[in-house]
Amino acid sequence: MSPPSDIIIRAQEPADIPGLSDTFDQPQVIWGTLATPLISTDQRQRRWGESPANVARLVAVIDGRLIGAASLHREERHRRSHAGSLGMAVHDAYAGRGAGTALLAAIVDLADRWWNLRRLELEVYADNARAIALYERFGFQREGLLRAHAFRDGSYVDTIPMGRLRP
Repeated sequence: MSPPSDIIIRAQEPADIPGLSDTFDQPQVIWGTLATPLISTDQRQRRWGESPANVARLVAVIDGRLIGAASLHREERHRRSHAGSLGMAVHDAYAGRGAGTALLAAIVDLADRWWNLRRLELEVYADNARAIALYERFGFQREGLLRAHAFRDGSYVDTIPMGRLRP
């Protein structure tokens, strides 16, 4: 799948933290991810400031504005080193414009062609149909249902673990 040509995907840089904070403060990002509201830029700087060698952090940019982010975490345990987990978010104002596709394409390419990962994993809220459809387009399959797995906006919600084996 080829991403839209006006979206640039690149590695996250320290100067991206304010743009990341803006993205992760969006109502739909909070709703659709495990992000919580009211996190300071300083807290995010400490969390995202340095990445170990088994983590890749990417951002999506249009016209110099950060509009999304994704991360890939390779498992450190030897018997799981063939697997990686991912997470991603797109700024509310840019949802549905191809940033998620571009970010996921870059993560899958990195996992398949450079990190030699056999398996990719993620968890998605069961009511996030848009995200589920995106993941399925990239070959992810539903692997069950985790009932009352996360707490969101005053209620427990189900998540779906999804996995993709490299073809």
